[in-house]
Amino acid sequence: MDNELELTKKRLAELSRRAYDRGICTFSEFLTPGEQTELGRMRLAEPCVLDGGYSEAERRAAVFGGERAPICCLEIAPAAPKFAEELTHRDYLGSLMGLGLRRSVLGDIVLAEGRAYVFCLESVAGHIEDGLTQVRRTNVRVRRAENLPESVTAPPEETTLTAASERLDALVSAAFNLSRAESARLFEAERVFVNGLPAHSASSRPEEGDMVSVRGMGRFRFEGALGETRKGRLRVSLRIYGK
Repeated sequence: MDNELELTKKRLAELSRRAYDRGICTFSEFLTPGEQTELGRMRLAEPCVLDGGYSEAERRAAVFGGERAPICCLEIAPAAPKFAEELTHRDYLGSLMGLGLRRSVLGDIVLAEGRAYVFCLESVAGHIEDGLTQVRRTNVRVRRAENLPESVTAPPEETTLTAASERLDALVSAAFNLSRAESARLFEAERVFVNGLPAHSASSRPEEGDMVSVRGMGRFRFEGALGETRKGRLRVSLRIYGK
């Protein structure tokens, strides 16, 4: 286990102990899915809840002795939409990191309706509002989001697809319309994760509710198998998220 993860676990244990000893609310910065999985395996003095600012959040903060973390959602929109570039998640993240921010103070960045919704700790919201004026060559305006579009807050609908089996590589192929060889290359490149942890075996079978992420392509939640088709293929239910 790498040193960075060990330091994160030590910090989480300290936050839990402080909340328990002092009867106060403490919270972490945003955790990756893998860190959240490790958190779930820890024995802590004070239990925690996870909060990412909205129900479908991937990156979430651990809250000990309370229910909510001080999270703010900022809307980043082109100042002149007519002349705006088509900006990606990487473009927004790069510009935010360019303000000198750590990745851990930023939660999910959700693209919707030609703009980005950035979840961040309240402590850095003002810095972003004041400092972010451009993403790539597009001038932008930043404001606190009051009402989030349903496309941001609502989970994707369940999709029924057919797969060769419940094997992880077969589900990845079905979710992203890939050939068996293309799916195999993703595993060889170590781009597939289950609940934030590297998927070392393409033949493993995820459990219902597991979140499968493919770096650069998106993620999906496995909702279960629904039986076989007449041709012997397996019908599966997935919730497929964007990148």
